[in-house]
This record gives sequence, structure tokens and C-alpha cells, in this order.
Amino acid sequence: MIHATAIIESGAKLGNNVSVGPYSYIGNDVVIGDDCIIESHVVVKGPATIGSGNHIFQFASVGEACQDKKYNNEPTSLIIGDNNVIRECATIHRGTIQDEGVTKIGSNNLFMAYTHVAHDAVIGDNVIFANNASVAGHVHVGDWVILAGNSGVHQFCKIGAHAFVGMYSGVNKDVPPFVTTIGMPAGPAAINTEGMKRRGFESDEIMAVRRAYKAFYRKSLGVDEAIESLSEDAEKYPAVQLMIDFVKSSERGIVR
Repeated sequence: MIHATAIIESGAKLGNNVSVGPYSYIGNDVVIGDDCIIESHVVVKGPATIGSGNHIFQFASVGEACQDKKYNNEPTSLIIGDNNVIRECATIHRGTIQDEGVTKIGSNNLFMAYTHVAHDAVIGDNVIFANNASVAGHVHVGDWVILAGNSGVHQFCKIGAHAFVGMYSGVNKDVPPFVTTIGMPAGPAAINTEGMKRRGFESDEIMAVRRAYKAFYRKSLGVDEAIESLSEDAEKYPAVQLMIDFVKSSERGIVR
């Protein structure tokens, strides 16, 4: 399962049934869980902990030191969950001591070719980064988010669960849950109705999210006024409450 040309440093720990292809490098302080596939010409450096069932394709760089000029070789780390697919030439960097010192990626995510996850980012579960999508340092991406091709997210921004960041979007503020963005800079376009349907949301909750979107974006209301107008729906529909909680906690402000 380990090709003769692969280099596995003595400090690395590989689980059961792990495959490592030709010319790949697994550094010290790397822990790889069971049933992972590391294709040829992959570089994995640590400290990094990678869960089970992950598939990392050729020329990906995982766990490398970050590109932040403040970074001075501090012992920061990368944590990746289970069943992720990391495609060709993707880059995922470790954290910095300016944050919690760790980049975190959940489970069941797809990172297509040439995607980038910068230092201290936190990525949830079931997320898709389409080709060339990138997030800068300290970005948080919620569960079930899709970042379309060539989209980019500015540092410290947050993308709420089930949001859809459209192709070529340049996100410089927070994107609330369920919202679809488009443009440079990114602005709200609609709610992610199709995504909600695919994930089993009932039609009445989708309509409630649509009302919330209109309150925030179509009725010329201030944020506090919009939140107040949604109090009844928030009590009945968890998705609306999720949107409200996200907007209340936003530090950068939401896309407008």
C-alpha cells in the first residue's frame, strides 16, 4: 500500500489500509486515519491530524506552513475530519498563533482542483469548493455551503450554513445562511431554494426563509427592524432563527 518511492518520515503515524502513491511525502507529526488514499506526488506536512476515508489527489499540498508574513514557524496545526475529497493542486495550510493556532476542516467535503484553504479557516461539513475557489485566513464556512468556481472570500468573513457563493463572487462581508451571492463585490441575489429542497426542508420553512430574505434585503428595513418583523417566524422555523442569530453575531456586517 506504500509505494517504494514514497517518503514517510519516522514521526508519521498511518492507520490501517492507508495507500500512499509514488513520490508522495508524509512529514513528521502527521497522523492519517484508516482507509485513506494518498495519490502520487502529494505533500502532507504537520502537525496535522487527518481522519479516516479521505482521498487526496496528486499534487495537493496539505498541512504546509501558511503564507501569513507574521508566521514565524510556531507549532500550529491542521485538523481534517473524515471522508473528504481533496483534488489536484489543492492547498490547505496550518493555523497561526494570532488565532487559535489551528485550521479545521470537517467531514464529507469536496475541494476541487486548485482550491485554497488559508490559515485558521474553519470549514464545516458537506461543503463544496468548486475549481479555484479560495478562502483567506480566519474565514468560517458553515455546513452545506457551496463556493462556485473562481469565487473568493476575504479574511475574517463568515459564510452561513446552506449559503451559495456564486461564480466569480468576491465576498468581503458575511453571507447569512441560505443566501446566494453574485458579483464583485458579492451582493445578495436570492435564497438557495434548490439547495434547501435537496436537503429536505419543507416548503413552508422555505417560504419563511424567503420572507426573512425579503425583510433583510427588499423592504428597506434596518437590521433591527427586520429582525423584529421576523419574531413570529423565528419561533416557528429554526431556519429563520438561524438567519437571525447569524446576523446578530456578524462583526463585519452582512452582504448588502
